Amino acid sequence: MKHLTFLSVFLTITIQLFAFQSSQTIFGVVIDEQNKSLSGVIIIEKGTNNRVSTSYDGKYSITTTTNNAVLIFRYPGLETKEIKVDTKHEINVTLNRDIIIDEESVEYETLEVTECDAVIGYSKRVRKVKLSGARACYPIYPNCFNPVSDYNTEGYSTIHDNGYKSTTDQPLSTFSADVDRASYSNIRRFLNRGEIPPKDAVRVEEMINYFNYDYAEPKDNKPFSTSTELAECPWNSQHLLLKIGIQGKKIERENLPPTNLVFLIDVSGSMNSANKLPLLKSSFRLLVNQLRADDYVSIVVYAGAAGLVLEPTSGSKKDIILDALDKLNAGGSTAGGEGLMLAYKTAEKSFIKNGNNRIILATDGDFNIGHSSNASMERLIEEQRNRGIFISVLGFGMGNYKDDKMEIIADKGNGNYAYIDNLLEAQKTLVSEFGGTLFTIAKDVKFQIEFNPRKVAGYRLIGYENRLLNNEDFNDDKKDAGEIGAGHTVTALYEIVPTGTPDSDKWIKSIDKLKYQEKSETTSIQYNKEWMTLKIRYKLPDGDRSKLITQAIIGKPKTIGNASDNFRFASSVAAFGMLLRKSEYLNSFTYDDAEEMAKNSRGIDNSGFKAEMIRLLKTAKALNKTKS
Repeated sequence: MKHLTFLSVFLTITIQLFAFQSSQTIFGVVIDEQNKSLSGVIIIEKGTNNRVSTSYDGKYSITTTTNNAVLIFRYPGLETKEIKVDTKHEINVTLNRDIIIDEESVEYETLEVTECDAVIGYSKRVRKVKLSGARACYPIYPNCFNPVSDYNTEGYSTIHDNGYKSTTDQPLSTFSADVDRASYSNIRRFLNRGEIPPKDAVRVEEMINYFNYDYAEPKDNKPFSTSTELAECPWNSQHLLLKIGIQGKKIERENLPPTNLVFLIDVSGSMNSANKLPLLKSSFRLLVNQLRADDYVSIVVYAGAAGLVLEPTSGSKKDIILDALDKLNAGGSTAGGEGLMLAYKTAEKSFIKNGNNRIILATDGDFNIGHSSNASMERLIEEQRNRGIFISVLGFGMGNYKDDKMEIIADKGNGNYAYIDNLLEAQKTLVSEFGGTLFTIAKDVKFQIEFNPRKVAGYRLIGYENRLLNNEDFNDDKKDAGEIGAGHTVTALYEIVPTGTPDSDKWIKSIDKLKYQEKSETTSIQYNKEWMTLKIRYKLPDGDRSKLITQAIIGKPKTIGNASDNFRFASSVAAFGMLLRKSEYLNSFTYDDAEEMAKNSRGIDNSGFKAEMIRLLKTAKALNKTKS
């Protein structure tokens, strides 16, 4: 018996010693080819679930759990590297641009998704094939996604494409700024599953604004700069396209004001799948890694009821915040309204004067208890938004996704809205665009364009259907409008029918002459050179009175070949959206035309997102062929 006891103790010590020897902490920095630090790089211990990500300065630290550990370094658009640890404690890595991004020979792709890699957002190309069916592009693993099912209760607001307006009858066009990007990543989710997205899921302005453009930085302490470009319309050579671009002021992370964040997390039963709560947790881990000591986080959850699971905690105590996230589980019904009320109360208690006070709502949008209707949810948000507490909304999941409710909350809560379909999108939204997602630099941003009837017979705003305003709303400072975050770009496109265009009657519908109105000279000769005048109103984040920017647009329009990369790439994205919506305004413009224009104008694409858009164009084209 003594021998057995001794042997047991010896084996226990040996096992513990072996475990100690197999565990070591590795640290280092990850940079790109230009020696710039990369934040949000995923580092995975191969063969395990042990993973971390680099912080804003590219630094990381990971404790291995196995002998002979191999670390995998992954970042979108850059090569993936595998490095054996051996006895090294410091491993610094340079990730070069992935040449696969530039591979143009792949017509359609079959992707092999390892278990739960879909949640992480990485995939491995294995061979070139043609799509043979609507769901041929991804084998779905049950531990990652629910199998494709005909059961679908997703909700989208109805969108009717903007039509042409006669400049003589309606010379003013007014709309609210929009930097939401949810529609694009949601469309990507559908296409990656081998499905064409529902028409109302396609909001063209959100597709355009998903991408950042090379606009000039603002000057003279202004929160944003403005640029315009007028050129030939790619899908109708007799028409013109006007691009309006805004570049928000970029603020270095260390110069951002202190933050009071409330994570409002849906833990109802509908969140119980791998692409919902588990992906949500992983996404918030990325965000927590960016926080500073003077940033504070609270966590409110809701299911059948709402509860506070983490009191305000400093960003220096990341282990406490991450532990609270890790313990969350899904189950029960969805008291969304109650959760919102508790989140606002929590944010008020820990309010930081002159700081950034924000709720981050993460949910699939399925509010089925309490404030369930869109109207009551809208009133709830409107009652709270004037207290200096903004909302960012992160959407997750599929099947019962309620896009319409998510959009209302973001629009009415002075915030933005993103859809997280994988961890790479979380990295983009919560790490790369940290400032834009969480820090508002201008609110209630409105556009108004007055078209000159001597030059413009008619016009059509592309997208922004849910953001249209009455003309009188432009000067009304009580009227809510969109927000711009630090570093964000906003882009809008107008299709213009020049005066004298032969086919103008085809597009611009006439109305009967007015009986009681007298037509007078609409503009004086001194304005003959002006195509239109752009006006922008905005308020500072803590302001109540708007400021006005005015700019006349003159000059000879460019040919499409001489237009900037910004102009042509934004046009290709707009065309992609219109193709998905089967727009009547595209004439004979095809997926191939949009792809060619995107290829020739993507410019520098270190992130790989523009190349990804080109692949999505190919997928959509293939899926349309299978239906024809």
